[in-house]
Amino acid sequence: MSKSGKGKKTFTAWAALFLALAVGAVVTVSMASVAKTIQILLVAAVIVSVVVLVSGFMWARRNPTERKGLRRMLMALLSLGLVIVIGLDVAVYKYQVVVNQYLTKAKIDEEALAKASADSKAVTEQIEDEGIVLLENKEHALPLDMNNANEKNVNIFGQASVKMIYGGSGSGSGDESANVTIQQGLEKAGFKVNSELTEFYKAHAPAKKKTDTFNLDGGDYTLSEPATGDFSEELLKNAEQFSDVAVIVLSRSGGEGGDLPFETAEYGGSKDRHYLELSEAEEKMIDMVTSRDFAKVIVVINSSNAMELGFLENKGIDAAILIGGPGSTGNNSVGSILAGKVNPSGRLVDTYAYDVTTSPAFYNAGDFRYLNTKHKSVDKFGKESEKYHAFVNYAEGIYVGYRYYETRYVDNATGQVDEAAYRKTVQYPFGYGLSYTSFTQEITDYQTTNDKITVEVKVTNTGDTAGKDVVQLYYTPPYYEGGIEKSHVVLGAFDKTEILEPGASETVTLEIPVEDMASYDYKNEKAYVLEAGTYGIKLMKNAHETIDSRTYEVKDTIVYGGDNKRPSDQVTATNVFDDALGGLTYVSRADWEGTLPAQRTPEKEASQELVQALENKQVTDNPDDQDIVFAKHGLELEDMAGLDYNDPKWNELLEQLSVEEMAQLIGFGGYATQPVASINKPGTTDLDGPAGINALLTGINGVQFMSEVVLASTWNVDLAQKMGEALANEALVYSVTGMYAPAMNIHRTPFSGRNFEYYSEDAFLSGKMGSYVVQGAASKGVYAYIKHYALNDQETNRDGVAVWTNEQAVREIYLKPFEISVKQGKATAVMSAFNRIGTTWAGEHYGLLTTVLRDEWGFRGMVITDWDMFPHMDVDRAIRAGGDLMLTTLGDKPTKLSTDTNTGKQAMRKASHNILYTVANSKALEINAAPYPYWLLLLGLGNIILLALLTLGFYKAAHRKARKIEAVETQNQNI
Repeated sequence: MSKSGKGKKTFTAWAALFLALAVGAVVTVSMASVAKTIQILLVAAVIVSVVVLVSGFMWARRNPTERKGLRRMLMALLSLGLVIVIGLDVAVYKYQVVVNQYLTKAKIDEEALAKASADSKAVTEQIEDEGIVLLENKEHALPLDMNNANEKNVNIFGQASVKMIYGGSGSGSGDESANVTIQQGLEKAGFKVNSELTEFYKAHAPAKKKTDTFNLDGGDYTLSEPATGDFSEELLKNAEQFSDVAVIVLSRSGGEGGDLPFETAEYGGSKDRHYLELSEAEEKMIDMVTSRDFAKVIVVINSSNAMELGFLENKGIDAAILIGGPGSTGNNSVGSILAGKVNPSGRLVDTYAYDVTTSPAFYNAGDFRYLNTKHKSVDKFGKESEKYHAFVNYAEGIYVGYRYYETRYVDNATGQVDEAAYRKTVQYPFGYGLSYTSFTQEITDYQTTNDKITVEVKVTNTGDTAGKDVVQLYYTPPYYEGGIEKSHVVLGAFDKTEILEPGASETVTLEIPVEDMASYDYKNEKAYVLEAGTYGIKLMKNAHETIDSRTYEVKDTIVYGGDNKRPSDQVTATNVFDDALGGLTYVSRADWEGTLPAQRTPEKEASQELVQALENKQVTDNPDDQDIVFAKHGLELEDMAGLDYNDPKWNELLEQLSVEEMAQLIGFGGYATQPVASINKPGTTDLDGPAGINALLTGINGVQFMSEVVLASTWNVDLAQKMGEALANEALVYSVTGMYAPAMNIHRTPFSGRNFEYYSEDAFLSGKMGSYVVQGAASKGVYAYIKHYALNDQETNRDGVAVWTNEQAVREIYLKPFEISVKQGKATAVMSAFNRIGTTWAGEHYGLLTTVLRDEWGFRGMVITDWDMFPHMDVDRAIRAGGDLMLTTLGDKPTKLSTDTNTGKQAMRKASHNILYTVANSKALEINAAPYPYWLLLLGLGNIILLALLTLGFYKAAHRKARKIEAVETQNQNI
């Protein structure tokens, strides 16, 4: 065979390899996780580099007698390889933060990891033990009799029995591969499970929806309950013979990027049923089970979103428990509670209405657009799409959850409740939960001062089973018709007892700061106001049932305005959100019928002024700002640990930072804080999330904790502290010192896709839980980013939706969890939100990030954005408003609008101060979380070698060509 023929075959082989690589990469990357994608790209880079090198070598060494066609083919192959290598280099550069985290994972102490993981699993189970809520227990159906073979054997019905929702999807998800299943949990408790039923459901289980990290669009909302016709008579008779007990598991999912559907036809349901109702298939399955020969039917609700549960009152259902998202080991708790090894003590964190559409927020949740604002939008990944500016009206004001349901049926004049109307609407009140035993509670001491109310409550176990009880203290403020809006009851304090043996008692002390009972008057005083009158202080079983009460008298109205700030504030609170009012009619208890929404808000057109405000990109400078000073003081970041935020040494340290160092620190905040050479600051690593260490981009997964709803359902702040400690211990094993958690937005409606990540419909309970998680993490040296600050209470249109609301609702409902976590939890890190408040992005809202957060509450630390990918997220505006760090791995550094202006440089220095303060007061300096990226040196060296070889090849080719031309010219001259 000629050399030319061999060359063509060689080229064909290389071309086939390139084609196989391209097809394989496209297919595999489309199916892979981000971590796997990084592996694929790196392997591809190596292979392509080898191909290019070999091709270059072949070209450089080719026989001068080869045909021109072969040389051209080789050059084409070489050129293609060069393009691919350059593309890979660019991709690696753009994603260097993620690739660096993936390739330079700190050396993990496997023994420490095993210990931390075991502790996290134990804490998860302990929280689930106390977070499961006993909803129904007719005729003491539970616990099951473990001495009775017919109850020790258990049938488990429901597709959810093999498709359990352990938490949710998105950044708050976790690795479910090793989680305890409900079958395993029951078996561990001593039950024997009908495996024939389990195999039946496995055979009918649909494939699980995959998560697209860069396009999160909610949970897997598929309703996949098999038709009753799929159950053979033999299968059902075998189940009846196997056990007298049928356990039915029903699940509902949630996920980042999309809310729960209002109709379910495309998810296996029907157009006339929403996702929080039973599907027709589920109804028929329940009817099938309850009609069979089972002595006990137990329903397990596996959902973090409040479902419509009226069917639990059916005669055929004997008991029901709510387990939320059980995480890694929570199903052990399910078994323990059914077996009576654990006495349930959880309480609801949301109101369960028979019809969830009775919530006033229902009609103003979802997709609402300004119809005249269609435009092309390009995100920061370069993806183009057609968008509308969206809005959502919080017209319900403060009447969210129980604040609505417990107020709606109260006569304003007499304070009497229309019980019939209430009972027709509400199935389970906020704070509701049953036990296997009984308790009494009584107020044994009541003390008041001008600043606080102290109540002592004696709790006694009057039953025959050991257990814990929750003590709930509410207040009822005086309401004056037409005045400041007020809920009939508001949770003011709570606590949980230790395990009480039968006959044993414990005295619990609760306190309510008097300032907490003030309402925010956004219309007149523009301040917090404690109105004169009688305040009811109520010991309650839940938000509806009063056990005992006292009163607190306020003789004269107290306005916390001017120089009279609230004791917990640093400066007086006053209106900063007037531009978010939106001209709405807000719900008022003075006129329910005239103000309650009766239909969904129609889409509408935006005024030109509104459109301009939504698209405003103007950056404002202060002409009086001075340039920053640079100087060398020989300080390092470790010298600042423990120093007060305002210590003069901070100014000296900050003078050492160059503008470029500050820009790099601010602009590359994706899952990391960058190293700063001038002050010897190491790089650090931050990761998600609320349910455990979870790196969507690099594949690091810790133990999956239960959903935040379950933690809140414990009503036990000590367990919140333990969770924070356990999360931090795992994080430190991975050399992670920052967690994007806890999340503490409000369950404004049950349809929010991320309710599993958030604690409750109640701001106070949310804040208490969040603050103790923060404290637990901080005690181990890990800073927790409390998120999403603020009003990010739905996923639909979250990328810039304009939220219209009033300042009373903002402060009393949506900011309160963050306020508690800052003032009491001493949080040093905050994550802002995607949405707008009015027309201003939350991440550039000066009133939110500076006036309220820093000036009023005294926050010291850094504010990071949410994932920096949308065009309305502007770094120059963010740092001027009080934002500090851009959550991006692509880089979004301040532009010349900041680096070349005095105002911009001052803002950059302040942002750097905030970031460095948080890092200096963590364990980051001890563990040096980000090892040096030696892979970058190897990549650079490889590129240099490649370039040198290619240059040599081109040089030799050019040299040969020159010699050939010279030979031809010489030959011509000789002729």
